[in-house]
Amino acid sequence: MRPAMMLCLLMLAMILKACSADEGHSGDPGLEEMIGQMLMIGFRGMEVEATDQIARDLAAGRVGGVILFDRDVAMGFTPRNIESPAQLMALTGQLRHFASQAGDIPLFISIDQEGGYVARLKPEYGFPSTVSAQYLGSLNDPDSTAWHSARMAQTLSDHGINLNLAPVVDVNINPDSPAIGAIERSFSDDPLLVAQHAAIVVDEHRARQVLTCLKHFPGHGSASHDSHLGLTDVSNSWEEQELIPYEMLIGQGRADMVMTAHIFNSQWDTEYPATLSKEVITGMLRQELGFDGVIISDDMNMGAITDEYGLEEAIYRSIDAGVDVLIFANNLVYDEMIAETATAIILDLIDEGMLSVSRIRESYQRIMLLKDQLP
Repeated sequence: MRPAMMLCLLMLAMILKACSADEGHSGDPGLEEMIGQMLMIGFRGMEVEATDQIARDLAAGRVGGVILFDRDVAMGFTPRNIESPAQLMALTGQLRHFASQAGDIPLFISIDQEGGYVARLKPEYGFPSTVSAQYLGSLNDPDSTAWHSARMAQTLSDHGINLNLAPVVDVNINPDSPAIGAIERSFSDDPLLVAQHAAIVVDEHRARQVLTCLKHFPGHGSASHDSHLGLTDVSNSWEEQELIPYEMLIGQGRADMVMTAHIFNSQWDTEYPATLSKEVITGMLRQELGFDGVIISDDMNMGAITDEYGLEEAIYRSIDAGVDVLIFANNLVYDEMIAETATAIILDLIDEGMLSVSRIRESYQRIMLLKDQLP
């Protein structure tokens, strides 16, 4: 055989080998990096040192985002990540430092800073006071909403936080809902007003290079139970109007991320809650509403998930449904090895043919497009 022909055959064999490796993690050095970008993890500590597990996870590229809390629920509401403005600035700097060791992909540093009852940066730690969404909706003054949102977003930006898991766009169907209405997290029972004020929140955050997240899809405002504590069934209470804020904000290009709700509705899916439902995530959100951005789960440690499904099934069902980023807040329960555990589970699911590399790549590409907007 002539040398030129042998060279061509050799090159063809190499190309075929590379193509076949794309369907499994063996020989695909980018797969674990892609999986890492799909994980957002909570951790303990006011500072991060190189020997801490979260530092090792960040440096190894096993984590694409972190979520910060002021109190540790599993430890009896003891202090967690937030003590003062200076401490928080140092902490976010440390997180970025360790993440940079894995490459130049920005790290999502997130927080639930909705205002009012749900605010991790509190005046008692030296941060500006905030007001609830219900207060702003009742006032119904766009200038006031803009002023409070601008101050909130600036506080986050100044302290190294680039993703606010807000605004809540749940419609206040049930004002006594323990997770929403009862603690003033909804702007209004009018979906148009909800969308109007949420748009202002998004705009003021974007002006300060802080991303936002609409939550909790497809609507938690009618629920009579709290999904933190167990399965929440809204089959007889959910209303179609709860989709209106999402439809409007997605249509306006104001949806950086959308967070799923751990709620069950037999009209959507007779087996699984929204976070694990392909009918809800792919069918309703992707296809019906046309959202092709990043979908993030609510905390996968919540009772609505942990009490009903094992970790492996929950991870599989959520990714298969279309979720891009899984939150393991590590606050209701704590497992510092969750990033390694979740990665191993996803790799096994790929090996077993239950998930494909192309499905992982879809999420990775959406995440990268969103991270391109970060400074």
